[in-house]
Amino acid sequence: MKPRVIAIHLPQFHPIPENDRWWGKGFTEWRNVARTRVLFNGHEQPHVPSDLGYYDLRLHEARVAQAELAQAHGIDGFCYYHYWFHGKQLLEQPVNGLLSRGKPDFPFCLFWANEPWSRRWTGDEKEVLMDQTYSPEDDIAHARWLCRAFADPRYIRVKGRPVFIIYRPHHLPDVQASLARLRQECIRAGVGDPYLIGADARCGGTDCRSLGFDTTLRFEPKLGALPHSQLERPSLKHLWRNLKLGVFSARLKVYDYLEACKAMRWYNPDYPIVPSVFVGFDNTPRRGAQGLIVVNNSPAAFQMQVENELRKTPHPEREDDLLFINAWNEWAEGNHLEPDLRHGHAYLDALKSAIDGAAAQPSRTKKAVAQEAAGSVLA
Repeated sequence: MKPRVIAIHLPQFHPIPENDRWWGKGFTEWRNVARTRVLFNGHEQPHVPSDLGYYDLRLHEARVAQAELAQAHGIDGFCYYHYWFHGKQLLEQPVNGLLSRGKPDFPFCLFWANEPWSRRWTGDEKEVLMDQTYSPEDDIAHARWLCRAFADPRYIRVKGRPVFIIYRPHHLPDVQASLARLRQECIRAGVGDPYLIGADARCGGTDCRSLGFDTTLRFEPKLGALPHSQLERPSLKHLWRNLKLGVFSARLKVYDYLEACKAMRWYNPDYPIVPSVFVGFDNTPRRGAQGLIVVNNSPAAFQMQVENELRKTPHPEREDDLLFINAWNEWAEGNHLEPDLRHGHAYLDALKSAIDGAAAQPSRTKKAVAQEAAGSVLA
């Protein structure tokens, strides 16, 4: 049985008052995307959307079009980023719209991006625009809001339990206590004990079960695993690496896609994980020459990574049967399945080919799957 394939979805594409104050009237990610410039020969920028255009996610029609396109290419649901700041939500209109309308009829779950918003677009503690704070009272208020989403019949579940992901587990001051409150409130509300997944984006190698989660999302891209990715100034280290990729620059941070995949999987977990595969990465729309760029990310290379993960399932110790694709529409990070003018439907078609191929494979014994997973290496 193939896992359910869930695409991570960014609800950034509609204006909000806070972004108006911080970035200018009418700001959405499209402003960053449209003004991006080529920084070296072969740099694939700007990314221009094709089928869906520069949409506004306040529109029901835009959300329906996204769901129809995803479903047509084998995707089983969206995982929407969820922004909760001690009772205040940001970019909530797309999810609130699908909750209130009951449409599109497409499965979804939520992924709490619990980190500060900063002017650097990195989730760090510098130049903070919106801080992330916590309290026991807010844990309960948050849980009560989440119960509304968890009760929706479209909400993605594992063995009847609503899936909820937290991006930065260690950012919670007392993660186990916060998770216990969430579970207690959900059970009291009758929506069931949530299936809690901790993302290891900032804590690679951590078995999140030790923190009170049910399992761990091996989140990609894990940029901190790339050599010298935190080095902002020009350096010989950048220059030598970039020259190997045909880029003459001592400042840009450029990496090969397959090599980046290998570096991001530096640890070999002996505990259950939920896998993810990233499409590509280039955040120069947000950060200009200080951005990080992954090159050689082709539909064929992406398909190979998806196939590698699908071959490892079902894992003998994993009950969730989920595979996350990052991302559906991270346009300002050059990381999207949605079609653009350069590649059209190529990434979506590659994903569907991988999914169809996995569905056609005969089922295997748990022992065979375990032996293959243990001995597999990145192609």
